[in-house]
Amino acid sequence: MKYIKLVLSVTNDYQEALIAELLELEFDAFEQQDGKLITYISRERFSDVSRERIEQVLAAYPGEGHIQSEEVVADQNWNQEWERTIKAQRIGQFFVKPTWDNSTAPSNSILLEIDPKMAFGTGYHETTRLMLQLLPHVVKSGDLVMDAGTGTGVLSIAAIKLGAERAVAFDIDDWSIRNAQENVLINQVDRKVEVAKGSIEIVPDETEFDVILANINRNTIIDMLPSLVQHLKSDGMLVLSGLLISDKDTILEQEALKKLTLIQSIRENDWIALQFKIT
Repeated sequence: MKYIKLVLSVTNDYQEALIAELLELEFDAFEQQDGKLITYISRERFSDVSRERIEQVLAAYPGEGHIQSEEVVADQNWNQEWERTIKAQRIGQFFVKPTWDNSTAPSNSILLEIDPKMAFGTGYHETTRLMLQLLPHVVKSGDLVMDAGTGTGVLSIAAIKLGAERAVAFDIDDWSIRNAQENVLINQVDRKVEVAKGSIEIVPDETEFDVILANINRNTIIDMLPSLVQHLKSDGMLVLSGLLISDKDTILEQEALKKLTLIQSIRENDWIALQFKIT
């Protein structure tokens, strides 16, 4: 599959907010640098209309925000890009590292080996770190877990390593499915993680989960919320991220969440994760 690589001129202070808007335009991955943001979208999803929309978004930010360059790249080059930026890191109870990093996991940590392709969910972004920080508080031994918009599969893998019995992970992008399947195998949890292409409709109506994880974006989460809650057990936990602080009130106003109680909200920079429980 071919991708369009865009280099956007935008000051550091506004990069996180811009990422949130580009996620809604179906951009897949981001690399933040000083004064610019590099992002990727599949060529088949990129058009003159989406390019014009990006220019409109950039115009809303202070300064001279613009598209610096545009080129077509192949997805197999992505690992080379990430090898220069993704490093091992401790996130709560987890030690997340790519296989090409020779770091040794601390003895009191849970190792997650994640080789990213174009997927959003490596531990490098705030929302993934927030979700990983909350997981030990919501996942119990024997749980059935849903991982909506799985990306690299990191949350499903982490849930299994915390003791969950099984995880159902899905995503709409082919590259994400391939990447999640690879990471599930690397972490030797392939017998307990089912990776499927599609959205919430791939889950049988009668299946209920102890824990549902959705690290996507505000609009997609809002669209999926009624179905997510429908699949939650009577004492189940729902954890949401991919959300900015400014999204919190909008999410809490959703009718689908009226049966749930907000247990905690955590924050890193401008991003938040919300933990709910049916009460």
